[in-house]
Amino acid sequence: MTENPLLAPISSLIDYAHVKPAHIEPAVSALIAETRQAVDRAADPELDATWDSIVEPLEDASEKLWRAWSVAGHLNAVVNTPELRAAYNECLPLVTEFSTWVGLHTGLYDQYKRIKASASFAELAPVRQRVIDLALRDFRLSGVELVGDQRLRYAEISDLQAQASQKFSENVLDSVDQWSLNVRDEARLAGLPADVVQEARSAAEADGLDGWKLVLKMPCYIPVMQYATDRSLRQELYRAYATVASEQGEPRLDNSPLIERLLALRAEEAALLGFGSFAALRLETRMADNAAQVLEFLRELARKAKPYATRDLDELRTFARDRLGMLELEPWDIAFVSERLREERYAYSEEEIKQYFTEPQVLKGLFDVINKLFDVTILPFDAPTWHDDAKAFEVCDNAGVVLGTLYIDLYARQGKQSGAWVDSERNRRKVANSVQTPVVYLTCNFSRPRGGKPASLTHDDVITLFHESGHALHALLSQVDEPGAAAFASVEWDAIELPSQFMENFCWEWSVVRGLSAHIETGQPLPRELYDKLLAARNFQSGMQTLRQVEFSLFDMGIHHQAQGMSIQAVLNVLDDIRKEVAVLFPPSWHRFPHNFSHLFAGGYGAGYYSYKWAEVLSADVYGAFEESAILASDHTRETLNAATGQRFLKEILAVGGSRPAAESFQAFRGRPPSIDALLRHSGMTEIGEH
Repeated sequence: MTENPLLAPISSLIDYAHVKPAHIEPAVSALIAETRQAVDRAADPELDATWDSIVEPLEDASEKLWRAWSVAGHLNAVVNTPELRAAYNECLPLVTEFSTWVGLHTGLYDQYKRIKASASFAELAPVRQRVIDLALRDFRLSGVELVGDQRLRYAEISDLQAQASQKFSENVLDSVDQWSLNVRDEARLAGLPADVVQEARSAAEADGLDGWKLVLKMPCYIPVMQYATDRSLRQELYRAYATVASEQGEPRLDNSPLIERLLALRAEEAALLGFGSFAALRLETRMADNAAQVLEFLRELARKAKPYATRDLDELRTFARDRLGMLELEPWDIAFVSERLREERYAYSEEEIKQYFTEPQVLKGLFDVINKLFDVTILPFDAPTWHDDAKAFEVCDNAGVVLGTLYIDLYARQGKQSGAWVDSERNRRKVANSVQTPVVYLTCNFSRPRGGKPASLTHDDVITLFHESGHALHALLSQVDEPGAAAFASVEWDAIELPSQFMENFCWEWSVVRGLSAHIETGQPLPRELYDKLLAARNFQSGMQTLRQVEFSLFDMGIHHQAQGMSIQAVLNVLDDIRKEVAVLFPPSWHRFPHNFSHLFAGGYGAGYYSYKWAEVLSADVYGAFEESAILASDHTRETLNAATGQRFLKEILAVGGSRPAAESFQAFRGRPPSIDALLRHSGMTEIGEH
């Protein structure tokens, strides 16, 4: 075999164009063996109990392994093929077994305890002290103090969980990828935007079919639900998406047994470690103190949002009856009627707005915002990528020094997991006399460019891009030199969404929106009149949207705050009970939302989905500081792109990563504990009293 790109020096970038599935297993196996030796060496009790003799050599060895495994996982998510999947799945048990072995390594645990107990511990920099403290906590939560059969069972559980989560995500991907609807009658496509119809025609032609091919990928599914006047077409796609990876489809892709298996394994893991539930175990590493506090937070939010959600739904039903002649509002009508109501009330459509948000201009505008706030420049540069869609960028400070590398992959395609996310391949680290810079991936699933024109994004897409950029900046603008205290390694999960949700706020500011927009035909920025309508609609149905997120979060806590696993029917019963408590919208009995909830079962958010709302309180309050420091522009709008406040945010939140608890970082920036008031104000939920 030719030289393996996954074994390239950690200081160089990966040559993605030459990574083959056949490279994965040899690289991962070799690096596991190398890192295993380093662990055993570090665990030698003859060594001095110092950072330089134990922690540093471990970091040298392990970062090469985790870089190779990150690359394999990333490729498996964005350019999935049978060969790549097979190679990834061959290595998954090897990596899981190795991780579990390290977590259970009593010799290494003893070395970290020796460092902590040594006289030299007090002389370590605070960030290194925190790395040691976090490592000791994580050892305990990894079962290092278990003995005998419990220890063996813990290792087995770790492997089984990793395999079940991977299979869950594969089933979702395959279930979405394999479903399509061949429409022969063009009249059924009435109401759909021209670019969606054109894409459907091209997809059919590529398959050698007449007519149009509709799929469940978001750039197709969402416009059908919002714009298709054919109610039966909306119903057909709604049902298909609502039953993804469930018993109502192909039996081999049914996620029911995997959900049962994961819940049982998680409960057993928690019990082995001495916790009453998986939620209690997970909350050991969060800002929230316990499940009771999380449930109280969510229910308070539900109480505040429910009057608004009830009003939203009443307005929707009245509009559907009076204006559209729809006496019954079915679940597949909600998005369609909502869009008609929005168009009437605010005199614009999402499709009209979309013409102004062309991808090159949106990226330029985003980079300008980042430059104004944080004094860094993002520039394209030539580097091999995994797909023509993916582009490489360098993040530089004002002196031209490269701070990090950012890969952006924006378009939906076959073989790419749905959703939007950020991951890192390499952390910032001080090595000898130089600084190793971070490498970060930003992935979305937007509509592709067509007909020689740039891709155009909905305003929701723009918000998604800004959200993910906040995650990316958390890694790229870090000033933490120890990977063990990097943002993604050690920031509490319920605070990790703070930078991402913070960045979303700028998508509503007039000066920013002007910079983000250039009409696909004329190049003109979004007119002020259209912006005012967009802004007026900002909190359109915010009550229903808030309750939906609370419902998901309560469901997550409901199934994970249990002493044992649950049957799939019990899982669905929990969801029904939570809906009865907080929801205003009730899907059909055949709806199988949990089967496609990858966040919980394949994405690390199990017992942590509440983090989105928890962090939204923090991010709204942080943005309040930018509102307070805003200056009045010549056109009487507020200019929130305040460089001084941006530098404070960089210094106290982004740059410090996980080098201190998130509550301390928030307090350092805001000067006080967080308040829910800004979130309620931003969501337009401050007028109606609680019911």
